Amino acid sequence: MTPSSIPAAIRPAGMDDCSSLAALSIEVWTGTYLRNGINGHFADYVLDHYTPAHFAEALQNPAEQLLVSQNRDGIDGYIRVSHGRPSPAGGASHTEISTFYVQPRHQGHGIGIRLLQAGLQLCRSNGWDAPWLTSNSENSRAISFYLRNGFEHAGLTGFRINDAEYVNDVLQYRSL
Repeated sequence: MTPSSIPAAIRPAGMDDCSSLAALSIEVWTGTYLRNGINGHFADYVLDHYTPAHFAEALQNPAEQLLVSQNRDGIDGYIRVSHGRPSPAGGASHTEISTFYVQPRHQGHGIGIRLLQAGLQLCRSNGWDAPWLTSNSENSRAISFYLRNGFEHAGLTGFRINDAEYVNDVLQYRSL
């Protein structure tokens, strides 16, 4: 069996995972959004936002739940569900899938759908709303994944880094 053919287990994130979550986030974010080189504007955002301390704080907040996909060697993806966050597109939901990342080399192996299903079950178990999320409007691969898996377009919003704004699609899960 190759490492990619060994099924990953979905489990709650723990404090021991904070540095791995930070490293995975930096890898996925830079690989997805920085296609033409890295400049200080984006590097500063990523290095300030995705830190072990950032994840430790989230793990201590009962309104934040993180699930990881754990393979034989380490974490290859995670989903972060945040309750108490109203959708920027309006609507009744106050539950956001605030981060959902799978390492690029592990995409297409079912990890994303297993994480998504586990995240939706987490919402059901906690009595939270059907979640919403945002995705960069240029990330057609991610948007297509969400639409195939029960989400629908709910509107647009802006993602801000300092004084720059980037258009994001707001997607709402149909129902739990």
